[in-house]
Amino acid sequence: MRLLILGPPGAGKGTQAKRIAAKFDIPAISTGDIFRANIAERTELGLLVDEIVKAGKYVPDEVTNDLVRNRLVEADCERGFLLDGYPRTSAQVDELDSMLSSGGHALDVVLELTVDVDEVVNRLMKRAETEGRADDTEDVIRHRQDVYVEQTAPLVHVYSDRGLLLRVDGMGEVDDVTERVLTALAPLDR
Repeated sequence: MRLLILGPPGAGKGTQAKRIAAKFDIPAISTGDIFRANIAERTELGLLVDEIVKAGKYVPDEVTNDLVRNRLVEADCERGFLLDGYPRTSAQVDELDSMLSSGGHALDVVLELTVDVDEVVNRLMKRAETEGRADDTEDVIRHRQDVYVEQTAPLVHVYSDRGLLLRVDGMGEVDDVTERVLTALAPLDR
């Protein structure tokens, strides 16, 4: 299964991605995790990404595209994958389409977690406290929500028009959300 998960920052995509990946035995590929690892290791990419993230901006397409392209050709992606945090823009959708079609593949489904924005801000503020994430200030969190609405939310329409979109309520307890997600994906479990 080749799928991606959409939703605003703080919607629970990372948590659900890990659970979905385990259920379908595919890798969960999170650009955010890859970026954070590079930041922690203080690589050249990490230093660049750290500066961008602290400003509440997204990493440029060319950097992200190369990272994803390199990751999707790894052996563990042969049976499928779950993308979390990519694509974020229409240009990245085109790039992903190109990556997949060059290998004779296409996406099977796009899962959108729908959430209440104020609840998401509260979730992220709590995460900032517990995980010590310096990039999660309230101003940056709200800015990311705005950027999501402007740049990434339009992808929902693209994938809906292609008949690939599954919307799932992302509010409530984690286990309840997982149950809703797996129920929505059940018809695709081959």
